[in-house]
Amino acid sequence: MLKVGLVGIGFMGHGHLDQYLRLMKEGAPVKLVALCDVNQKQFEEQFTGGNMGDLGKAAYDFSQFHLYNTFEDMMANEPDLDYIDIALPTYLHSYYAIKALNAGKHVLCEKPMAINPTQCRMMIDAAKANNKKLMIAQCLRFWPAYETLKSYVESGEFGKPVFCYFYRGGGWPKWSFQDWLLDENRAGGALLDQHVHDVDMVNWLFGMPEAVSTLGRNVGAGQGFDAVTTQYRFDGFIVNTADDWSINSPEYPFSMTFRANFEKGCVEFKDGKCMVYPLEGAAFEADNCGGDDGYYREIKYFIDALVNDTAIETADVESTYRTICLATAERDSARNNGEWTTVLY
Repeated sequence: MLKVGLVGIGFMGHGHLDQYLRLMKEGAPVKLVALCDVNQKQFEEQFTGGNMGDLGKAAYDFSQFHLYNTFEDMMANEPDLDYIDIALPTYLHSYYAIKALNAGKHVLCEKPMAINPTQCRMMIDAAKANNKKLMIAQCLRFWPAYETLKSYVESGEFGKPVFCYFYRGGGWPKWSFQDWLLDENRAGGALLDQHVHDVDMVNWLFGMPEAVSTLGRNVGAGQGFDAVTTQYRFDGFIVNTADDWSINSPEYPFSMTFRANFEKGCVEFKDGKCMVYPLEGAAFEADNCGGDDGYYREIKYFIDALVNDTAIETADVESTYRTICLATAERDSARNNGEWTTVLY
């Protein structure tokens, strides 16, 4: 039975908490033992809000967990933890992941991997030095609709890709603890916090582009870019992504979508539905896009990898490291008014 300590129970941390409660109820070989958060109000159900509906808004019985306000206290009092789940603000990812790895614990860390490539490399080095598993929770790699898209890219059933477009967006993240999401030094702006999902998809699906051209704008939500759009230079096909959290309305819903055109068909994800449009034959809804979402499946995948001591391939850390390198190139391009920028990794 794997024993887990969850560090950070803000919006995404509550989402992780929900998944552990479900997994334990299902009889998975995992037990969430300890919760850690510097904000005592989180343990009093005065929860941090978010931009994705009811994620992390259930009522909880915190008496079943050991509660801590510092990582150091948790580690000192919970020597038997097998792994640490880090759902802290981005700028804290590398620091606490490395501390946990050096303490001999496996680590599951929320996306993005870290605030810059150097910190990502330090995390990877710590995992290797301590012979521990490290995985970044890039949930779209476990999201059925995006898995469907990857299957068509890899199989070549519809031929080569021609044009791919990815979008996500929502309102200003005014709900974060101490407004950390609005501080570029702590969150990286919309580009690194939200847009990074689609950056990761470009990397996961197609690998590294030859160069990127990004336009970014700040419209007043905070530091960093609130809206970005990127062109990726690949040989033979076009990829474009766009993201924004510039909309100042609490009523505006979060959304994510993609459209991928191939030589012989199209795959589109919109309004939670993944449709396939073959060049020949009738359109149909992909049959594996319902059921569990990426949040549940990524945690289950990590647990299975620890229990069976198998390699983490779907979210390999060298690959998620390259995602941050790609995002960094986009930031540099945006700061230079869209200048074509080579990705260094």
